[in-house]
Amino acid sequence: MSDTTSSELPGAAAEGPLSYAIFQLARAHRAHAAAMLRAMNLHPGQELLLMQLFDHDGRTQAELLERAGLDHSTVSKSLRRMQEAGLLTREPAPHDRRVMVVRLTDAGRALEEPIAEMWRSLERISVRDLTPDQVKVFTECARIVEKSVRDRGRQPPAE
Repeated sequence: MSDTTSSELPGAAAEGPLSYAIFQLARAHRAHAAAMLRAMNLHPGQELLLMQLFDHDGRTQAELLERAGLDHSTVSKSLRRMQEAGLLTREPAPHDRRVMVVRLTDAGRALEEPIAEMWRSLERISVRDLTPDQVKVFTECARIVEKSVRDRGRQPPAE
């Protein structure tokens, strides 16, 4: 796979240049992040779950599902893999045996700084050719676009 992507917009995407740019950006960003995660023996998405536990250890599996924004099967599979790798434990909650409480092990907790450094590095790479004002505007626009996509069932505003 080439490191460069053609800036030429495919004809089928001619009416969606922003969406195509988002797709290309997300693909490149995710690929670089995945390579960084592989160096820590993690799969993409696992760092999102770990970051939630770094902030508040002992979350329930349902809380992790909601906070990380991942689907149920991804979270279940990721937690199982991380438990097998010795990064966390899952135990039934004392108040309800159907609820699973997830806790970091020492090995999982030890990944906090490497994951934080990964995100710092990814940020430096991502913004190196942007001004601080461009970063702020881009971030605000990205959040607006994300909300629009998430709220896609909502009626658009009247013109």
